[in-house]
Amino acid sequence: MMEPLRLWRPRPATLLAVVTTALAARPAAASPPDTYGIGGRSTALGGAVSASATDFSAGYYNPAGLAQASGVELSFGYKYAGHHLELGGRSSQLDPVREMVGGVIARGTVGELPVAFGITAQISTERLSRFRTRRAEEPRWLLYEDRPHLLYLGFSAAVRPVDWASLGAGLAVLSSTRGRFTITGTVVQPDATGASLDDSQLRHEVDVDLTPRRIPLFGVTLKPTEAVSVAAVYRGQATVDFDMKGELRGDVQTVAFTLPAAYEVMSRSAGDFVPRQFVVGVELEALRRLRAELDVAYVNWAAYESPFARTESQLTLAAPEGFLDLPPDSEPGALLDPQFEDRVVPRIGVEYEVGATRDLALPIRVGYAFEKSPVPEQTGQSNLVDNDRHVMAFGSGLVWQDPADFIPGELRFDFVGQWTRLPTRVTLKDNPADYVGDYRAGGDIFAVGADLSVGFR
Repeated sequence: MMEPLRLWRPRPATLLAVVTTALAARPAAASPPDTYGIGGRSTALGGAVSASATDFSAGYYNPAGLAQASGVELSFGYKYAGHHLELGGRSSQLDPVREMVGGVIARGTVGELPVAFGITAQISTERLSRFRTRRAEEPRWLLYEDRPHLLYLGFSAAVRPVDWASLGAGLAVLSSTRGRFTITGTVVQPDATGASLDDSQLRHEVDVDLTPRRIPLFGVTLKPTEAVSVAAVYRGQATVDFDMKGELRGDVQTVAFTLPAAYEVMSRSAGDFVPRQFVVGVELEALRRLRAELDVAYVNWAAYESPFARTESQLTLAAPEGFLDLPPDSEPGALLDPQFEDRVVPRIGVEYEVGATRDLALPIRVGYAFEKSPVPEQTGQSNLVDNDRHVMAFGSGLVWQDPADFIPGELRFDFVGQWTRLPTRVTLKDNPADYVGDYRAGGDIFAVGADLSVGFR
């Protein structure tokens, strides 16, 4: 008597693991600037620069600032960030961030109206995009695992209709991943004749597209006096999707017959979320060489969609009716609501120029920002790990006016060191038989960076 045919039905998580592993090996990407900052000067001031940024970083912090200076400017830099985060007493071993930053600013006039155009980029040296699909109960550092590995590209324009006011708008682009993973061929059923799975013949194909997600930016800068600047900025919201489809098509071969079979699995999730922000800022020039900066941002984290994957699958087998019972197709279940909370984020910075002369200036900068975690207590099924953030930064640089005959402008070098402290957070589960159980999480993030800018008047 022939044994009943046993079919292996791959789990959706198994196929997705194969898909994700294949994609993670692809090269190159960049991180959103609100995670680690962008630009040496702006990062060293804790990001409190909406009223003062005029370099390429203004394309993120406030595009109106592009029109507050003159001439053409080229900038290029590098940043490194290392994660020293622990979860449950063990190192989380998150990948470091290595990225290139920079931009181009072109300024001029239309008639007698000052205008400016800028490009701001933050590009990882390792990946173009990365997302990992995980179960809701698996602990993960949601904002530091995949978020730093996104492409960020901003385009901005500004105009200064009067000397004391400028307006700016921009469009930022993040990368979203959509892909397809296909396996075709013949699977040989092991039998008494000596046939084994090793005799199977399979082919695979990976097709991945990066779809842009656009974020609008608007800003205004007012300068009522020489010593005071105020600003207001709006940054839009975007969800960076992870959309993946996998297919297994081919034949299941036994001693008696060959059956065509197909298995499909689809997964959709919000791989990352960039929240809507409203920022107000002020710059005060207390003394001739001393400036104080203050920004306050309202961050709309409550609009975050669920980061958990919605997965469905379907198995099709061309078998005679009644020959065997196929398992039912999986249906996407209800998504857990992450219940993130809106936050108000203060940022402060101080800049002082040491030994400034007409041609040379040496600025010293310090900055601080505090962001209370938007992630609620994870007492239920989910385990999205995040802590309050204390961001401390310091930096310096060199500004050299007219360094050579062929550079009728300035040469500027900025460097920054940044320490982000995430105090230990203890998670206590409501269910004593929880799959993961109680755990502690915390640690530090250290970052360094430097920029070189050349300006032409």
